[in-house]
Amino acid sequence: MARTEDIPRARGFEPIVDARTRLLILGSLPGEVSLKASQYYAHPRNAFWPLVGGLVGEDLAALAYRERLERLKAHGVGLWDVIASAQRSGSLDAAIRSPEASDLRHLVADLPVLRAVAFNGGLAARLGRRILSGLDHLQLIDLPSSSPAHAVKLPTKAQRWAVLGTWLDTHPPDA
Repeated sequence: MARTEDIPRARGFEPIVDARTRLLILGSLPGEVSLKASQYYAHPRNAFWPLVGGLVGEDLAALAYRERLERLKAHGVGLWDVIASAQRSGSLDAAIRSPEASDLRHLVADLPVLRAVAFNGGLAARLGRRILSGLDHLQLIDLPSSSPAHAVKLPTKAQRWAVLGTWLDTHPPDA
């Protein structure tokens, strides 16, 4: 087994938000495929883009990455992770060691119309709820992970993710 000091430190991405962000979706920390591609949810088996695309009525997975992000923002959706950096071998949340938290409280304070924060998976929910505790103006929502490692079928995930529709702008002007 590798010594902790020998495990590489993974660093997440900058938040994807703007003044229209009403719903912030937080993951734990991007996996290896996402980090290599410098894209949120880049693993081809991750269900994030089909799940959110189904909610907004657009095939986000068919778009180029930058377009996906612009369409998310147009629908009032932001992305980030609860962990800014951590040591991790592989992509599983269970392998995360020495996590450094993202500055979520600062970010949410700068989003004027933010009403809800959704946690993509159990670790994101546990850590994110701790960081955001006491912010009673926000609805906090736990979701099943979009990761292929979370062995729940897509229709079941989609049912659980459907609650996010309350905070989406389903008819935004063109981004």
